[in-house]
Amino acid sequence: MNDSRQDTAATTAGSAPHKLPVRTLVAASIGNAIEWYDWTVYATFLIYFATQFFPADNPELALVNTTATYAVAFFFRPVGGWVLGRFADVRGRKAAMILTILLMAGGSLAIGLLPTYEQVGWLAPILLLLARISQGMSLGGEVSNASAYLAEIAPRGHRGRYSSFFYISTGSALLVASLLGVFLSSVLTDGQLRDYGWRIPFIIGGLLAVVGVYLRRTISETEQFEQNKNKAVRTKRPLLTTITKHPKAVGQLVGITLLNTLNYYVFFSALTPYAVKTQGADDNDVFIALSVGTALFIALQYPCGKLSDRFGRKPQLLFWSAALACLVIPLSMLITPGAGLLRLLVVFCTGLGLYALMSSIAPAIMSELFPTELRGVGIGAWYNITVATFGGTAPLVITSLSNAGRPDLFFVYVTAGAVVAFLTIFSLRETAHEALR
Repeated sequence: MNDSRQDTAATTAGSAPHKLPVRTLVAASIGNAIEWYDWTVYATFLIYFATQFFPADNPELALVNTTATYAVAFFFRPVGGWVLGRFADVRGRKAAMILTILLMAGGSLAIGLLPTYEQVGWLAPILLLLARISQGMSLGGEVSNASAYLAEIAPRGHRGRYSSFFYISTGSALLVASLLGVFLSSVLTDGQLRDYGWRIPFIIGGLLAVVGVYLRRTISETEQFEQNKNKAVRTKRPLLTTITKHPKAVGQLVGITLLNTLNYYVFFSALTPYAVKTQGADDNDVFIALSVGTALFIALQYPCGKLSDRFGRKPQLLFWSAALACLVIPLSMLITPGAGLLRLLVVFCTGLGLYALMSSIAPAIMSELFPTELRGVGIGAWYNITVATFGGTAPLVITSLSNAGRPDLFFVYVTAGAVVAFLTIFSLRETAHEALR
């Protein structure tokens, strides 16, 4: 969309209530929901299928190997972000988003139907690894391409609201995957889950892609892409160009994504085993607190996106990073042996409520950093490199500190990340009311 069109859209938005294109927003976001559903399902059910793909005579080693396969896929995200981001810049956001959902769902369906180690030997873990690599690359491309699409179809002055749908779908997927795990574990025995029950959520994820592909085939390509695709085609060595011509944008994206990743990892992943295994909290209370926090996280996305459209991205991000820098350590100290449900609710709702300030506008912020011809590859590569670096190593950091008897130092590490992000955000130019480049 060129400046004149965006100005017209903004004027219209200012004079009359803007009607959201709900079908288009759902189509853009459903792929992200399926991607995160599939990603979460693997982490949720790996304890049940580990011995299906690795020798069953050593369950502990099988679990380690299955977890390592999860980690390997994490590090293929930057490859997917780079390759699929460039594909989106040259061939279009729509085509790239259809491709990412096919890769993710294909990997999920493959895992659900794969033969076991007992049936085909070491071919089973090799096939599992290939399926996970496909999913890792897909997720890397999905983040950049769906983010760019949501930002590019939004009229100026509404990008925060449009962007909020990205993490509405993410939070919903995380919640559905977790609840499915609870449901299956309540209706199936442990033996049934290990035998065949773990396959059910993967097959569901694969079949959901049919709906996702159908919806994405019905959406239109963005005008921003159509007007800039020739620039993208003419751009040689686009990844290098992001560094040489937009080094500040790259640095800002890395600095913000650092805390974005740690905020996600702490409250959606690390705090659960920390509370249950390290501090002895009741696992049912932790699950309830996480579920309530996730529901709050979903509910806050649209209001926070709307807030940024009115008051700007920068104040919201500065508050987010400053609050985390001040509160991460105190919140972790509330999780003590025997911590009750009320304390856990305070921890998860505060952490995930603050995260909504960032996540609701993440697609808008990232898209506003790069010009259209470099947006896919710029976000895809540098966002995912940062996620792989800090998210991929976070389990290793907290495990190492726990083994050393100082798991509390992990929250100091997160606080340092919040300080870095705050300083990075301070360098941002306010772009909430500017046209995309």
